[in-house]
Amino acid sequence: QVQLVESGGGLVQAGGSLRLSCVASGRTFGSYAMGWFRQAPGKEREIVAAITRSGGRTYYVESVKGRFTISRDNAKNTVSLQMNSLKPEDTAVYYCAARAGSPADTIFTQYYDYWGQGTQVTVSS
Repeated sequence: QVQLVESGGGLVQAGGSLRLSCVASGRTFGSYAMGWFRQAPGKEREIVAAITRSGGRTYYVESVKGRFTISRDNAKNTVSLQMNSLKPEDTAVYYCAARAGSPADTIFTQYYDYWGQGTQVTVSS
C-alpha cells in the first residue's frame, strides 16, 4: 500500500519550466516502479515518463524526450518530473503512479497500481 501526493503544478508560459514532485507514504518505496502520466482535455490518459525501482533506467514518451527528466530519491520517498521548454500541448493534469511487485530493472508504461490525485499544469501561448 502506498499513498501518493503530487505538487508543483501551475500556470507557465510556453518555453518555461516546472518541476513536479510526488511524495509517497510507507517504508517500501524502493520496491515500486514509478511513473508520471498526464491527461489532457478530451484525451486519454497517457504515460509521460517512467523509472525503475533503483532509478537506473528511464522511459519517456517521444513527445517529451529531451525536455522532461524523471528522477527518484528512494531515501526521501520522492519521484520528480523536471519539465523544460514547455509547450501548450503539455497542458494536462499530471499524475504520479506506482506499481508494486516490479522486477528490479523493468520499465512499465501501463498497469500501475496506485495513483495520486493529480496536479494541473497549464502552459499558455
